[in-house]
Amino acid sequence: MQTFPQYGLIPRWPENGQEFIHPDDVRLVTRLIPSERVLRRDSFDGTHYQYHYGEFAFRLRPCMWLPISGEGLDIGDEVETIGTGMERELFVGVITGMYYVRRKGRILYRLRRGDQTQKRLYVKEHLRLLTDKQRVRPGEIKHPTPTWNGAGERITDW
Repeated sequence: MQTFPQYGLIPRWPENGQEFIHPDDVRLVTRLIPSERVLRRDSFDGTHYQYHYGEFAFRLRPCMWLPISGEGLDIGDEVETIGTGMERELFVGVITGMYYVRRKGRILYRLRRGDQTQKRLYVKEHLRLLTDKQRVRPGEIKHPTPTWNGAGERITDW
């Protein structure tokens, strides 16, 4: 049983031509691969995997790809840059690109700040996800629930 989403890239064109691409997606896929773009694989329908790269969605038959570990960030996520000393300007941006650099063995992220795409690429350690939802663990102490009479006075006294 496969767990989704999965992340990876297709750095080389498969040798069997375009047969692995869904016929409706050939034009898009030939623009996106081969490359170092980190693709997200979301599901498998028995014939095709459903892939996403930001707003682009396409289908491919099983083919060779280089799986990598996701880092909890994805294209479209709003993030805040974390400064390191006086080296980085702090700002809020949106992830617009994810690229795997094999010589570094990690994902680098391209950000858009307002309507300007940043030239610099960022590593996960320099970003903080702003849509991160905090989870509160269940309490360990049972607190009594007060009871009230119809006149708005508390009946229970503890």
